[in-house]
Amino acid sequence: MSRIWAGIDSGKGHHHGLALDAEGNTRLSRRVVNDEPELLQLIGDVLGMAAGDEVTWAIDITGGEPALLLALLIAHGQKVLYIPGRLVNRASDGYRGEGKTDARDAYVIADQARMRRDLRPINFGDEATLELKLLTGRRTDLVEDRTRTVNRLRGSLLSLFPALERDLDITYVGPLKLLTGYQTPAAIRRTGITRLAKWLANRKVKNSRSLAERAVEAAKRQQTSVPAEKTIAQLVRTLAEEVIAFNERIGEIDGLIEERFRSHELADIVQSLPGIGAVLGAEFLAAVGGNLDGFASPDALAAFAGVAPAPRDSGKVSGNLHRPSQYHRRLQRVFYTSALVSIRCDPNSRQFYDRKRAEGKRHVQAVLALARRRVNVLWALIRDRRCYEVAPPAVAPA
Repeated sequence: MSRIWAGIDSGKGHHHGLALDAEGNTRLSRRVVNDEPELLQLIGDVLGMAAGDEVTWAIDITGGEPALLLALLIAHGQKVLYIPGRLVNRASDGYRGEGKTDARDAYVIADQARMRRDLRPINFGDEATLELKLLTGRRTDLVEDRTRTVNRLRGSLLSLFPALERDLDITYVGPLKLLTGYQTPAAIRRTGITRLAKWLANRKVKNSRSLAERAVEAAKRQQTSVPAEKTIAQLVRTLAEEVIAFNERIGEIDGLIEERFRSHELADIVQSLPGIGAVLGAEFLAAVGGNLDGFASPDALAAFAGVAPAPRDSGKVSGNLHRPSQYHRRLQRVFYTSALVSIRCDPNSRQFYDRKRAEGKRHVQAVLALARRRVNVLWALIRDRRCYEVAPPAVAPA
């Protein structure tokens, strides 16, 4: 028996590969350049050690730096386990020595893969699933950047024109368009309601008259100019333009996500569950790898999504449950957000939520309980290859 466990410590320009045998002895330890010939040589040498037996690979990053290596492992039909970097750091404390090197990290990764049975294999999925993963990841980055820019815009506008910041919701297009042309109270007062409403209407802002009236009313309440008003106004204008640009880019990527999502074989089933649209559905498929083959039961999927409570009992204390510390953050967001939406649009979800509230659960607890219930529902829908119906289908008598 020549079974081999190979650990990869990923890097930008180089990876460190280390292979262990069944007894934990190091059979290979090598630093390789992140180029195809060197990576192929590493894969070939490790496979040669196994002499036809199974090789299990383990890695601490699932995208970005090791993308080429993972693609090569896919092409060679290899099994790859994912070990989170936090787990590797904690496990390192149990090994001899205090130094930190790439070789040591690769050894820890390989040895943990050899000993542990709870590591999840990386589900590479098909081409469409990989595209969804990339697109949803990019969308998340854009949304986070937009949120930071909106917060900066709020802060700048608050220092310049507190009444306008208070009266307008600058996450909407109309107020943002207003701020690209007018920022100071004096400028808005000089323009007046009629001209400002016309200016907004020419830029296709809805309810332009109402928006102009609120802006002018706020301007009348502030007659004083703040220090460095001109500079702050320029910053407000620039930030408003940036938020509009982010909105346009997010809209474009939403279109790409919807196009790729609808081409997936499970799209109709996933989207039939109330509260799940194209974006959340795409994030779900990207998180699970395009199918549920990696989850033996709904309980496993719920644990992976972080909607199944974990026990924290000790001594005489029992029944103490808490949220798990290791789970897929985006997948939890899918189930939690869709559960929130379903309360408003699905009578079954609303009935379940109201029952949990009547039992004394707080709002967040009731939504999490609903999210956990929806894991079971979605699991059954995908297993049976059928779409969700508000009323359960009639069962034919035996």
